[in-house]
Amino acid sequence: MRFGIVVTDENQAAHVSGLLKEALSRDWSVRCFLTENGVNMLKDDAFIDMARNPSVHLSVCEMSVERYCHDMPLSEMEDAVIIGGQYQDAELVRNSDRVLVF
Repeated sequence: MRFGIVVTDENQAAHVSGLLKEALSRDWSVRCFLTENGVNMLKDDAFIDMARNPSVHLSVCEMSVERYCHDMPLSEMEDAVIIGGQYQDAELVRNSDRVLVF
């Protein structure tokens, strides 16, 4: 299964992390895109650790990062996070069997 998760709201972080953990336990391939204040999930070390799993492809909207996480040292996460834009969101939808949006 190729599972896509789009996060637009950081208040859903617990649900998203739980879904990501469950998907990985099922050996699913997961694409995750963070946008709007959902990019604040980058501040969660446990989430970033899960994103480093080879089955996870995590990308974030650069404009949202500049707006909500402008002081975050993204270079420390470049092994886990792709800084991009809405193209990455479209790619997630195109390359996923199922997509959930939060």
